[in-house]
Amino acid sequence: MDDPSIVRHFTGTPWEPRVGYCRAIRAGNQIFMSGTAPVDDQGNTVAPGDGYAQAKRCFQIIQKTLRAMGADLSNIVRTRMYVTDISRWQEYGQAHQEFMGAYPPTTAMVEVSALIDPDMLIEIEVEALVF
Repeated sequence: MDDPSIVRHFTGTPWEPRVGYCRAIRAGNQIFMSGTAPVDDQGNTVAPGDGYAQAKRCFQIIQKTLRAMGADLSNIVRTRMYVTDISRWQEYGQAHQEFMGAYPPTTAMVEVSALIDPDMLIEIEVEALVF
């Protein structure tokens, strides 16, 4: 039975039904967002090789999703950045600063061996609180 206090947000990407997940869930005043990859509306990786542009694209998707769930970037309390090359931290950090600098969340940047598409350099998860 569905819990009416839990709201799921889907973006219509082919991966959601194939893998069995949604972009974000709002449970009461909490929003949990799936790892957000730097993709365009067709699911293609944006800006291969450009860590800054990819991080910026992730935050654009995150921002759009938060708005659809009645929140905005100021509600984010935690970010997690999964990157394939930690030596490029300044590129990812620049985009993080531009989007999150006015209301800094807790964060982590973790190097991983690979993401789902070899052209992807970063994927970002967020958690938000809405009061």
